[in-house]
Amino acid sequence: MPSYSVAQIRRAEQLALAAGRALMPLAGRAAAEFIAARFPPDRSILALAGPGNNGGDALEAASRLLALGFAVQAVLPSGPAKLPPDAARAWACWRAAGGQTQETLASAAVPDIVIDGLFGIGLNRTLDTAWQALVDTVNGWNVPVLALDVPSGIDADTGAALGRPIQAHWTLSFIATTAGLTRPGPGQDAAGERYVDTLGVTMPPAD
Repeated sequence: MPSYSVAQIRRAEQLALAAGRALMPLAGRAAAEFIAARFPPDRSILALAGPGNNGGDALEAASRLLALGFAVQAVLPSGPAKLPPDAARAWACWRAAGGQTQETLASAAVPDIVIDGLFGIGLNRTLDTAWQALVDTVNGWNVPVLALDVPSGIDADTGAALGRPIQAHWTLSFIATTAGLTRPGPGQDAAGERYVDTLGVTMPPAD
């Protein structure tokens, strides 16, 4: 499948948003449908929502899965106060749907499935101690993980490991796949099976 740089995907995303496309609900629906197509609603799900729009995608998915009858928990380690506007709306919808949000894994039960919405394509620094501990805990659970865009702890452009990354069973990229997931190395190894949902956004031909 073709792959793109983060900058190319960001440009396509901004053009779609400027044209009035609401991408976050589409991403959340795609993630929820991905899980619902593979698991019955008696499974428990933990949505890990990071401090940016990747976290909003996870919260949108959590709301939709809750409506489908799944038992869903959400962990928002950075809290909701500094979420960007679209992600803040996703959090408000999650709360309005009756969803509960914790700030630590210690208060969450070990789930059957994890949604990794911690960092997405925006991570460009090594995971700090607290984030690394969270990722290590999830990896230690040995449960299926769906990473949104890229596994947290991976540089989306280069595929380099920025610490010890989430080990995903599947990665669902939105709009397009980033180059870091197609090159042999940590990114490709951490991604598991790779899928793309374009969200109806057309990318130019890959370089």
